[in-house]
Amino acid sequence: MQSEMKSTSPAWQALAELCRAAQIEWPGETTLQMDGDDPVLPNQLRIGAVGAASHAAVGLAAAKLHRIRGGEAQRIAVNVPEAVASLRASHFLTIDGAKPKRPWDDMSGFYRVKHDRWIFLHCNFPNLRDRAAALLGCSPARAEVERACAAWEGEALETAMHAAGGCAAYVRTMMEWRRTPQHLQASTLPILEITRIGDAQAEPLPVAERPLSGVRALDLTRVIAGPACGRSLAEHGADVLKVSRPDLAHSGLLDIDSGVGKLATYLDFRDPIQAEQFKALIRTGDVFLQSYRPGSLASHGYGPEDIAAIRPGIVVATLSAWGHQGPWSGRRGYDTIVQAATGVSDLCGNGSEPAHMPVAALDYIGGNLLTLGIMTALARRATEGGSWLVRVSLLQTQQWLLGQGLLEAAALKGVSAEIPAEVTAPFIREVASSDGLVRYLGPVLSMSGTPLRADRPPVPLGTNPPLWP
Repeated sequence: MQSEMKSTSPAWQALAELCRAAQIEWPGETTLQMDGDDPVLPNQLRIGAVGAASHAAVGLAAAKLHRIRGGEAQRIAVNVPEAVASLRASHFLTIDGAKPKRPWDDMSGFYRVKHDRWIFLHCNFPNLRDRAAALLGCSPARAEVERACAAWEGEALETAMHAAGGCAAYVRTMMEWRRTPQHLQASTLPILEITRIGDAQAEPLPVAERPLSGVRALDLTRVIAGPACGRSLAEHGADVLKVSRPDLAHSGLLDIDSGVGKLATYLDFRDPIQAEQFKALIRTGDVFLQSYRPGSLASHGYGPEDIAAIRPGIVVATLSAWGHQGPWSGRRGYDTIVQAATGVSDLCGNGSEPAHMPVAALDYIGGNLLTLGIMTALARRATEGGSWLVRVSLLQTQQWLLGQGLLEAAALKGVSAEIPAEVTAPFIREVASSDGLVRYLGPVLSMSGTPLRADRPPVPLGTNPPLWP
């Protein structure tokens, strides 16, 4: 790096940690600029510094891939306020001038339990809502849920909810979280993991216009973090095919935001004929991205080693909530759930009740970590061969975020709860789609030689055939 790396600002320190974790080596000619500092929004966590660092690391990895492909050195830039805006990207989505309904079920939220404590219920998917109501023995009406939760001890309800197939988190303090078996086992995990899981011939990348031109990525993810990674891959030139099923819960029109640049198909690999179509896509693909709980796909014959056996040289990238080790590794979890369980919601509260961060930091930063891991693995495949596994979790992302320290509460005085329009205006994009005119927040990462762009409009789930373009 050039002299910019000598800065000791929080963003640069976070970037240094991330680069060490990913073992990134970048061309000396690459220049990087990161300006600005927290707080951008009233929150004590350094969401701007870590968000900017995660974008910058993706830029460095993309620049390296481009150099491997014969490209020129680049100038990379990302600013802290813009990075914070990207952590609430769906907030800026409009379709024909209107904001889509937020995929937030009325039953989701914080509820009091015994001993004046709190629990958070995640009910944004119908199956999770119905299982929670069944366990509580009430209708999904909020007043009834409040009465039912008040009769439970918090940790007991959390445990029972997960055993019943629902999703909940007892609101702990950070000290209480540090005493849990899950923290004690998962706290040793690195920010992200990039591991060789099989042998394969090196696959040099041909000269191309963009870092990921010609790379084919299957996207089997839902909600925010995984889909955000898939969109980022598309914005760097990859052909990304979103794979879903008609019976799976989804995030409604907000999938349009994360679907920018992608194709989308339906496949049910439980059907023998469709399973063969699925395997054909894997055999001719480069990246397999998924966010099912650890072990879920392996039970169907699509674990990382299974995928590598089908397609030697593939990069398998997995996202989980809690990491792949510890007693909670198989639990459901989302950004909000991880915040509640680990003390962040307690920190963000007002003293009388908990609250979430003002951005989906774990989701979007976690998506950037996935992108970074995939690009790094592709570079290794090009030079040394092998099949690769990339692992990221929301919990590991949060551990990295908390490791940057907290801002003093006094520093938040007078900080606006909204990001000024002049920060986001240069990044707003428009594209015509089958759902209408889509306006969305485009990439905030600037790259001089390979600017990020989406070549395809977002499409509804299941629009395209199960074929590569």
